[in-house]
Amino acid sequence: MPKLVVLDLECFYSTEYSLTKIPTEEYVRSPQFEMIGIAIKVDDGETVWYPKPQVEKVLKEFDWSDAMVVAQNTAFDGAVLDWLYGVKPLAWFDTLGMSRALFPHEKAHGLAKQAERMGIGAKGDEVLHAKGKHYADFSAEELARYAEYCINDTELTYTLFNKYMALGFPKQELKLMDMTLRMFIEPVLELDKTLLVDHLEAVKDAKEALMESVRDFMLKDADPEYVHAIFSEGMDGIKKLLMSNDKFAKVLENYGVVPPTKVSLRTGKLAFAFAKTDEEFKSLEEHPDARVQMLVAARLGNKTTIEETRTERFIGMSNRGKFPVPLRYYGAHSGRWSGQDSVNLQNLPSRGTNAGKIKKAIKAPKGYVVIDCDSAQIEARTLAWLAGQQELVQAFENKQDVYRLMASQIYQIPPEEVTTGPASQRQVGKTVVLGAGYGVGHKKLQIFLKQQAGVEVTEAEAKRIIDAYRNTYYKIPELWRRADEALIALRTGNGLQVDEQGLIKAVPGKGLTLPSGLFIQYPDLAKVTDEKTGKDQWRYYSKGMPVYIYGGKVVENVCQAVARQVVGEQMLRIGKKYKVVLTVHDAVACIAPVEEQEEAQRYVEECMSWRPKWAQTLPLACESGVGASYGDC
Repeated sequence: MPKLVVLDLECFYSTEYSLTKIPTEEYVRSPQFEMIGIAIKVDDGETVWYPKPQVEKVLKEFDWSDAMVVAQNTAFDGAVLDWLYGVKPLAWFDTLGMSRALFPHEKAHGLAKQAERMGIGAKGDEVLHAKGKHYADFSAEELARYAEYCINDTELTYTLFNKYMALGFPKQELKLMDMTLRMFIEPVLELDKTLLVDHLEAVKDAKEALMESVRDFMLKDADPEYVHAIFSEGMDGIKKLLMSNDKFAKVLENYGVVPPTKVSLRTGKLAFAFAKTDEEFKSLEEHPDARVQMLVAARLGNKTTIEETRTERFIGMSNRGKFPVPLRYYGAHSGRWSGQDSVNLQNLPSRGTNAGKIKKAIKAPKGYVVIDCDSAQIEARTLAWLAGQQELVQAFENKQDVYRLMASQIYQIPPEEVTTGPASQRQVGKTVVLGAGYGVGHKKLQIFLKQQAGVEVTEAEAKRIIDAYRNTYYKIPELWRRADEALIALRTGNGLQVDEQGLIKAVPGKGLTLPSGLFIQYPDLAKVTDEKTGKDQWRYYSKGMPVYIYGGKVVENVCQAVARQVVGEQMLRIGKKYKVVLTVHDAVACIAPVEEQEEAQRYVEECMSWRPKWAQTLPLACESGVGASYGDC
């Protein structure tokens, strides 16, 4: 039987050199890094502390070949153990990831919070007294107290792991956690510094050019003296222009963005939502159009755009070694992965002037290629399958053009007469299939059609299109209604089945069942009345904040969670033969030797078309690419 090895590291840190200030990769690879000591517990044996002088000998002599290593934050501990000491265990797990999966709506997942939540004891504060202290600075008494603190952390981690397993944490999820951690701990991808430096210069040049064009656009009808004053202030003058709500809104509209709005707390009227605290506005920092990103950055007073800071961060990593892929296992409450460690691979630009630039700088090691495979339309396929919309399921299964079929229904013409290309009827059909499945209304669809299909329609036409979708695929609105009923069932305890496949059931006190064995959760769920509209709506709390939920949104949560589970199981199959290096949304990337790239690509596509035993009738398809870099795939 493999042995369970629970451990905790204590390392030098200071005000500026700290994991709260710099990313994990930079911290571990810094010349400032210094080990103070490590505590190790094997199975249920005594936890032993080893100070700095003993650490290397202990780690080198320990047999890691059958060890399942558990730490609180294993991305950190594992990076130190692998990069600096060559530790290669059988598996890597962490209580941080387990906590995020079991309690996805909790605000904090630090060891102290977890221990408090599970009622297993208290984490000490001796680490606060170690700030700025190198090993040589500790007295014997101080080091002894630090050892006790580290031993306690290890015991807490051990107890948490066992409690989480007793709660039924799925073993397959442990495998996904291990794979995710290895993407960071065992890096193989390389970064092309030359490409990154060139890209950074291009981004900066584009920013200057954009700001000048914005200035010209905003001043074309202005008073000449005002124009002269603004020109004399250079970039600062342009930023002043951007602080005018009305002018800034017009600039956004000029680049195809509908300015976000909110109800003003002061006046009760609709106003532009351009504040740093407005999430919809903040999200524009990562808009696909680089020009929009730059405008928002300027408005927020940022000296650099996200693309600049992101590229600079990649350049820094390229100076220090191979690229450790930082992904957060169970980053969303649907289970999807998210970015962390100041690198969000989920949001690397795929459209606009910056599309693929950083991706091309992420390269396979010498003698290898990157294979990137995307599960095509998996959410739309999962939605049709869960709803039991059999003709749509069959259309997917038969590899029919479902976007053309939808457009045929919308415009009441034969499929072969549907127009194609940009701003075409098929583009409308695509936007509707991918955007209307979670209960979106006609007003939002009107915006989607303009932004995603390049098609402007009247409000009445948008409503007609929504009606056509709901009438054609009538079982999907029925799924929304059952999801609404499931929210009631979570309170009343009648165990309602939500989907046609029997996978999603309402379990009071836990949430909606998932094939993974985990749950979609809605803590403190209650029906409340909106003071302004007088309408009743469901509300739950996530990370301390109220979130409003309805049937369509529940279906979105469920579809994303089920799709994530499918991709996760497929990823594990790929990992049996080739090293998986990253996953973004519904795609998986691995590396394979150059000489077997065709065989490897076929194998990856087979894996991404494979159906789990609980989803044998789910229609799946995939698309893959191969290249020397991630961006070439």
